[in-house]
Parts: sequence; C-alpha cells; structure tokens
Amino acid sequence: MIRFKTNRNKRVKSHLKDVFKGFDAAIAEGDLDEAEACLAKAEKKLMQAAAKGTIHKNTASRKVSRMTIRFNTVFGKEG
Repeated sequence: MIRFKTNRNKRVKSHLKDVFKGFDAAIAEGDLDEAEACLAKAEKKLMQAAAKGTIHKNTASRKVSRMTIRFNTVFGKEG
C-alpha cells in the first residue's frame, strides 16, 4: 500500500519540478504571458499537492509567495 503513495508523491513532485522549470525559463526569456500562465499552473499544482499531503500547506504557500514576488520583481508589477 505504501508503494502506491510513494509513487504518487514522486509523480506529483516531478510534475512540480517541471512547472518550476517552465516558470524559470519564462522568467529568463522575459515572456510575460508564459510566466503568468506558469505561475497560475504552479499555484494550482502546489495547492493540489498540499491538499493530498504530498507537501505541507505552508511549504506550498511559501513557494507560491516566492514565485509571485519574483514574477512581480522581474515584470515590475505592484502587488
């Protein structure tokens, strides 16, 4: 039974890493639309992972906050 939970957690964390990489790439390229889409997707995936217990809810919120701050810093948006 623990195998299934372990595999699910690995899969979810892998998806999160992919989303983070996409966000980082969009920030590096200066692509506002892509970065905004990746930020929204990351927030959704992080909250889903927190709801399932894969990561702690405070960890998810912290990551979203840091990504949002980074997005606003790069694209000059007030927050």
